[in-house]
Amino acid sequence: MSREPDAPPVIVLYGPTASGKSALAAALAERLDGVVINADSLQLYAELRILTARPDNATLARAPHRLYGVLGAATAGSVAGWRDAALAEIQSAQAAGKRPIVTGGTGLYLKALMEGLSPLPTADLEARAEATALYAELGGEAFRAALAVKDPATAARLAAGDRQRLIRAWEVMEATGTPLSAWQARPRDRGHGLRFISVGLLPPRAELYQRIDRRFDRMLEQGALAEATAFAALGLPETLPVNKALGLPELRRLLAGEVTLAEAASQARQASRNYAKRQMTWFRHQMPAGNDIAEGHPYQLVIEEFSERSLSEIISFILAAG
Repeated sequence: MSREPDAPPVIVLYGPTASGKSALAAALAERLDGVVINADSLQLYAELRILTARPDNATLARAPHRLYGVLGAATAGSVAGWRDAALAEIQSAQAAGKRPIVTGGTGLYLKALMEGLSPLPTADLEARAEATALYAELGGEAFRAALAVKDPATAARLAAGDRQRLIRAWEVMEATGTPLSAWQARPRDRGHGLRFISVGLLPPRAELYQRIDRRFDRMLEQGALAEATAFAALGLPETLPVNKALGLPELRRLLAGEVTLAEAASQARQASRNYAKRQMTWFRHQMPAGNDIAEGHPYQLVIEEFSERSLSEIISFILAAG
């Protein structure tokens, strides 16, 4: 994919859950004649609008929004599939003379867009089936320990509960004889000529945690429990990626009678805080800054909060990049 001639840099807006990215993205799109493109792996799904904190109707009405609620819950989304869709939306926005604003908290999606994907082997269904059965037999901890013998680097960075990625790592090792970590270390192919600048919205941790707590309370008021009830009635496998939506596992335990509403809410808030902490760590250490910007201009701007003052600062930063 090539970019539109003389197109300005693609804006990448990142930050942890509940940091205020959706509101900031809409404000930027209004001021810069932009198109907001979703880079949150769970906001792709249609069924969990409340629990995945998709932008509300008022926010969606402020500017064009793309790739929100476009997958069914039974679909297992992938970074490669999202990247292809995002590149198509970026090209469409640029062709229309609008600024693409890619925003979300899924760091691997953003990294894949900006730096390209590692050359990974195609799926081996037989090896995957064997790995899936072994994971079910051993459980997460023992399976991860077994993977560590074959691919210690990948096992070290994955949690025992990260079933999908652990199984994929085992599949790749068994099918190719080469660890997934070795495949991922190979040169990436960007596959496009896009330029990027990035804006990070990273609030102080204490403030972020308060926002997370307040937001989950609002979700309950808006009908999160009814949404979880309707989702559970679909009877979909719990191994699907959509089941990672923050708050969903806790509400499903409530529906099963295993916890009270107060306990489920407390556990959901804590899970969200833990996730935000991991996001902040990832963004600070692995988020690409950007590329190919005019000499002397920084690639990345990081702010702590969205306000009129910070909005003006961000716009000045963006316009200076071209």
